Amino acid sequence: MSKKSTLQIVIFGVGAMGSLFGSRLSQLARVTLFGNWAEQIETVRRDGLTISYPNGSTTHHTMRITNNLAEVPPADLALILVKSYQTERAAQQAAQILKPDGLAVTLQNGLGNREILAEAVGPQRAGLGITAQGATILAPGQLYHAGQGPTYLADMPGQSDRLAEMVALFNAAGLETSLVDNADSLVWGKLAINAGINPLTALLEIPNGALAEDEQLSQMMAAAASEVAQVAAAQGIRLPYEDAARRTAEVSRATASNRSSMLQDVSRAAPTEIEAISGAVVRFGKRLGIPTPVNEFLLRTVKAKESGLAFNLPTLQSSSLTLVKSSA
Repeated sequence: MSKKSTLQIVIFGVGAMGSLFGSRLSQLARVTLFGNWAEQIETVRRDGLTISYPNGSTTHHTMRITNNLAEVPPADLALILVKSYQTERAAQQAAQILKPDGLAVTLQNGLGNREILAEAVGPQRAGLGITAQGATILAPGQLYHAGQGPTYLADMPGQSDRLAEMVALFNAAGLETSLVDNADSLVWGKLAINAGINPLTALLEIPNGALAEDEQLSQMMAAAASEVAQVAAAQGIRLPYEDAARRTAEVSRATASNRSSMLQDVSRAAPTEIEAISGAVVRFGKRLGIPTPVNEFLLRTVKAKESGLAFNLPTLQSSSLTLVKSSA
């Protein structure tokens, strides 16, 4: 892609993922980041965004960023990268700026985001994807890109032209992206990994890799992911890998230095996405008659941590929960 695309892209969310995608796409298209984090917006507007990488290198990026919806241009493409509990508001805002032939795509964690988006912009203009990019905000205007990961977009009827533009643009920007038919498989596959890693790292305030180094935590991680696989299987959804416990352990090791998004949330005393991750597993499990005790435990304890309640996770060793030993 030798010249700048004429696409107007609006990214909802100015945190780690919004900033990462914005920095890459701004080099090739007209991009506006929209959000409410005043310190981040002020810093990036004044000084730009500095991204650091595991090899010690850094890059610097300037981007258009605002907290005023009136300054956001009509969008050909809206990327929804806010937290799941902010989806409804972002979807309503996207509906105000999305062109009639535009497409709004959620790349968020958890379940139910696309349905909320479709209610606001219409199902034909609501897209779905997942991304395995790993990034952490170190401070306003400072981003650590922990690791590259693929992005997958669901190939939905009536969206082929816009999706083809997205795939070409994202790949040109160095964001490995492809279209897939089995969107449910990918969404539930990512949910299993999120459910295994995010709550435990948030509760213990440790990086991803620490989970695979401890036997008790490895078992908890495996059990949470395995429950997701069971709930998915009951719906006829096959995950994009054979063993959820093994795959989650592999991801924790591959992203060893990464601080999960849920850990980033609790570190700054912000709400987490626990309801859209562990909470969603519990709700689907109850509907289908499948016990999900580990996810229910994680749901309750993360919510307790959000409320400021202190507790000590080593008591898990005397818990009545049945843990599933990882085969990894």
